[in-house]
Amino acid sequence: MSTTTKPTLTVKATINASLEKAWEAWTGPDHITQWNFADVSWHCPHAENDLRENGKFSYRMEAKDGSFGFDFSGKYSQVEVFKKISLLLDDGRKVNVSFQTKDGMTQVLESFEAEETNSLELQQTGWQLILNNFKQYVESLVTIEKLHFEIQIQAPVEKVYEAMLADESYRKWTSVFNPGSHYTGSWKKGGKILFIGTDDTGAQGGMVSRVKENIPNKFVSIEHLGILGPKGEEITSGPEVEGWAGAFENYSFEADNGSTLLAVDLDSNQQFKSYFEETYPLALQKLKEICES
Repeated sequence: MSTTTKPTLTVKATINASLEKAWEAWTGPDHITQWNFADVSWHCPHAENDLRENGKFSYRMEAKDGSFGFDFSGKYSQVEVFKKISLLLDDGRKVNVSFQTKDGMTQVLESFEAEETNSLELQQTGWQLILNNFKQYVESLVTIEKLHFEIQIQAPVEKVYEAMLADESYRKWTSVFNPGSHYTGSWKKGGKILFIGTDDTGAQGGMVSRVKENIPNKFVSIEHLGILGPKGEEITSGPEVEGWAGAFENYSFEADNGSTLLAVDLDSNQQFKSYFEETYPLALQKLKEICES
């Protein structure tokens, strides 16, 4: 009786991000869908991940044109948080992933048993491309990009300033971001302010922020310090806020013959860039309608 040993292949990447941030991006379903594909013509529309020994995972990988797709699935045989993940794919192959940190950077080493359909070279290339995509995604999470939006509102600058900050109208124009959007705190310079919303399950979350500057009818600057946790706790350090804590959201008001040019400049990482690009113009349009009514 003979036993066939599957060849084992290894890919690796060194990521300019903390170990905690890399681990979060590797294991979080919302992150996995952003990087788990080898080519831009593919995507990962859905991911489930029960990260514990004997826990199951399933990542859907599909060509964007719908021509082909498959489930990358299996269960975990070992999980050492921030160190190692061992798993068994549904086809019986073993995969080991290790995480090491040095000088603020994280090395991810992934070893996997090869399958028999595709060449070893093709498999090595494909898995390395996915890991490269992971590296790029994680590093984008800690890279801040400046976004700019502006809108002309046919209303005096005093009315626009008031409508943007007043509780009732704030809830209306920011409902584009979240139907339950509101704030608690003070808009005074140096004041602490919490921006709060509700998710699909009814749980509240949001941002912990500080008003860096408030010059009435001219300029408002908000510095985001952290997030509200599931129990309402304020989280201002750690992987959850790494990369964007300290980001700014600035509003400039310019009077123009009885109307107002409102400009928004904000810091964003890659994870939220497309979301802001989609929602901010809609929110500003809603504010415009409120001011012009």
